[in-house]
Amino acid sequence: MFDRIFSAALAFCVLAGGTLAVGTAMLEQPERVVQLPRVEVIGKRAQLETAAKVAQAGSDATATVQ
Repeated sequence: MFDRIFSAALAFCVLAGGTLAVGTAMLEQPERVVQLPRVEVIGKRAQLETAAKVAQAGSDATATVQ
C-alpha cells in the first residue's frame, strides 16, 4: 500500500517541480544577443585524385612508423 502512495506523491512532486521550472524560466529577463560580423571563407577544393594520394601517403607513413 505504501508503494501506491509513494508513486503518486513522487509523480505529483515531479509535475510540480517541472511546472515551477518552466514558470521561473518564463519570468527571467531575456539574454542579450550579440551578432558578430560575417566571415568569408576562401579556399580551393582539393581534387579527388590529390585527396586520395594524400590519404594513401598518410596511411603508408603511419604503417612504416609502427
